[in-house]
Amino acid sequence: MASNKAVDKLLHFFFLAAADFVIGPDADYAVRNVIGIAKVNPELAQKVVKMRYKAKMILENFAGKAIHPVAGVTGGFAKPMLETERKEILADMEEMLDFAMFTIEFAKEKVFPPYIETIKALVINTGFIGTVDDEGALNLYDGKIRMMKPDGTYTDFDVKDYTDYIGEHVENYSYAKMPYAKFWNEGFSLDLDNPKGIYRANTLARINACDKMATPKAQAELEEFRESFGRPAQATLLYHWARLIEEVYACEHAIELLKDPEITDTNIRTKVEPCAGRGVGAVEAPRGTLIHDYTTDENGLIVKANMIVGTTHNVAPINMSVKQAAMTLIKDGKVDEGILNQVEMAVRAYDP
Repeated sequence: MASNKAVDKLLHFFFLAAADFVIGPDADYAVRNVIGIAKVNPELAQKVVKMRYKAKMILENFAGKAIHPVAGVTGGFAKPMLETERKEILADMEEMLDFAMFTIEFAKEKVFPPYIETIKALVINTGFIGTVDDEGALNLYDGKIRMMKPDGTYTDFDVKDYTDYIGEHVENYSYAKMPYAKFWNEGFSLDLDNPKGIYRANTLARINACDKMATPKAQAELEEFRESFGRPAQATLLYHWARLIEEVYACEHAIELLKDPEITDTNIRTKVEPCAGRGVGAVEAPRGTLIHDYTTDENGLIVKANMIVGTTHNVAPINMSVKQAAMTLIKDGKVDEGILNQVEMAVRAYDP
């Protein structure tokens, strides 16, 4: 999962978001893309392609598929990790960590500084959701769900109790669910001046919700980020900065896992007997907290299901961010491609 996170961050930042900053938001869309970045900085483009290839090959060689691996099976995992695979993946992840550190320094020095005022201008005031361990450190796979209010106070809860804390609203103009924090006793409102129950998921949400990062380099980056933007940071375009902090963490954590002797243990699967019951679980997917809730009959067949996926958490705040960007950037009804692209940047901050 950690290596998959690293892949996702590389894809999102360099292939889908960085062109807005490196080439410029007003540039023609024909050049405002990864090919444009390659022409401006071919050495960087080669590094990006190489690192993404390495990350994808880790997934394909070990888990069978480069995109959406299916090696996870009922009761555990499909195959053990061999010692030869561990050594090879470890070497690749150490190289990826070096590149993650290069990327975040590159972004802090070259990418973000010219647009700091734009970053600070596109702000909506919301709560945040993420997963933390017992010490309050960010965790992608296991822990408590933390719901943070806009003022920075928060409540932790077990995912099995998510319906006590999260409601699901539907607007008549959209098929998408719009989850909201119902335990705030404020209801639901997309009003920019007085939003109610609105919270955000994904990278910025996770680094706002956690007290700390569980790895040293990522922790140092988090401390620097909070010195500049506080906690919780509310500027929408800071999702990109948070994404790079999380990439550092994902690489560091993957290295930690690969150095754990138990990672090559051959006891990889527990026998599962079909039965009636309900199971609720959550992980931090690249685009946010992923909640799955299934009820089965005595044959183990699903009779009821509910899912709140990463992007679903962000449907309401994406609506708010687009509206806020449009109201901030469009003056006297004058719109051009550059302005429209800056409005679209509000969406790309959350999800490609």
